Amino acid sequence: MVPKGWSVKTLGDLTHYSAFGPRFSSDLYSENGNVGTIRTTDLNDEGEINYSTIPYANVPDSFKSHFLDDGDLLITRSGSCGIPCIFVRQDKPVIAGAFLIRFVLNEKADATFLHALLKSEKVQIKIQNLASGGVQKNLSGTNLKKLELLVPPLPEQKKIAQILSTWDKAITTTEQLLANSQQQKKALMQQLLTGKKRLLDKNGVRFSGEWKWLKASELFKTVSTKNNSETEELLAVTQDLGVLPRSLLERRVVMPDGSTKGYKLVVPGNFIISLRSFQGGLEYSSYRGLVSPAYTVLAPIKTINDEFFKHYYKSYDFIGHLAVAVIGIRDGKQISYSDFSFLKLPYPSLEEQQKIAAALSNADQGITALQQKLDALKQEKKALMQQLLTGKRRVKVEEAA
Repeated sequence: MVPKGWSVKTLGDLTHYSAFGPRFSSDLYSENGNVGTIRTTDLNDEGEINYSTIPYANVPDSFKSHFLDDGDLLITRSGSCGIPCIFVRQDKPVIAGAFLIRFVLNEKADATFLHALLKSEKVQIKIQNLASGGVQKNLSGTNLKKLELLVPPLPEQKKIAQILSTWDKAITTTEQLLANSQQQKKALMQQLLTGKKRLLDKNGVRFSGEWKWLKASELFKTVSTKNNSETEELLAVTQDLGVLPRSLLERRVVMPDGSTKGYKLVVPGNFIISLRSFQGGLEYSSYRGLVSPAYTVLAPIKTINDEFFKHYYKSYDFIGHLAVAVIGIRDGKQISYSDFSFLKLPYPSLEEQQKIAAALSNADQGITALQQKLDALKQEKKALMQQLLTGKRRVKVEEAA
């Protein structure tokens, strides 16, 4: 059912004309180029253009007809085809790359509204159905012009676009706050976990004195408890989520084929050296369960604050030292305990370990809160779009004077 005042129009009805981006020799690219070129790699999945990554070239005057105007619609035509984006005028002229189709919109379409509509799930399904080819899908301007869209009158388009832009600003602001908090935490880790910045003790006095730096073998030993009950939970070791039961992992994991008698027992407080620890650090387990015998399981032999070492094993300082220690190891080879054992690890007093861990955990809580806020904003905007872009929820448009 078509909402009152809305109509079905094709993309061709909303555009003056369309054209593929031009091709030219890569020899023309130059740091001092006068014309930028938007490539598919300069777009993200949300249809946003990263203008800082587009290359510039010295192209002939004959390319002037391809210069993009503010509000032009671009759609990827090959590979990840169907991603729409709206061009925003830059200081220098910019053209669309050869794998983009340019649509110059007419007076019947608001660019921001149309961009949102083209990104919607239902319209994206229609766009993919217009693509031809097998593994490598392709779109043509001719086919895209036939794309049928349900659109309101221009004033209502502009009002919807204004509402969605307000949500976009809130999302962008939260994304910036999140990025800043993540960067600040990284800087704080670098200072606190190397002793460059000292905190206050329980008496309000700043910690002082040199830290002990001990060999890893003086702080941790390997443990390999096998022949466990097959009713023990199977654990997954991940770089982004740490160690957790496979049953909690949404992504697909390979389950063991046969007995798990040869698997190693992990208990809360253990650390695990995974295959690519030199890229992402060691993983900490808060769970009891079994892991593949390919992993090296570590247990502390001195009293430590788990959270302190959990943060340290994810720090640039540690990962950098571990990467140096394993230079020459073939890609795919497991890092052994001997590779790890001679590394020097910080061992400040337990009280200072606890204070550092608490400070970094507080930073994590702030980051988590911002991430949750960002996820909620995106979800709420998505729900709102589903109503506004289909006419299920109408907006009030001011009457023209």
